[in-house]
Amino acid sequence: MGSAFVVRYETTPEAADENQKLVEAVFAQLAEQRPGGLSYASFRLDDGVSFLHVGYVDGDDNPLNASTAFQEFQREFRSRVPDGPVFSGGALVGSFGFGAPA
Repeated sequence: MGSAFVVRYETTPEAADENQKLVEAVFAQLAEQRPGGLSYASFRLDDGVSFLHVGYVDGDDNPLNASTAFQEFQREFRSRVPDGPVFSGGALVGSFGFGAPA
């Protein structure tokens, strides 16, 4: 059985561009390695400093945990996001072109 996750956070203004580059590196590695069982999207919101990550993991193991680019993204996360992220888990109710078939 799979699980969904949503993570939202606000970076410091100075760190927003660096954060975006780190996120882009994660997606570049995912595109290269093409791990199964993961649907994942990230958005930089219109305020320029808020980010939203939405994902669905089909199974027990999240392929992001094996990503060196994701580990690098997390390495100094607290310096870019001093107030921490808001994380929510969930269950996929339905999707179109995202996640596991409903």
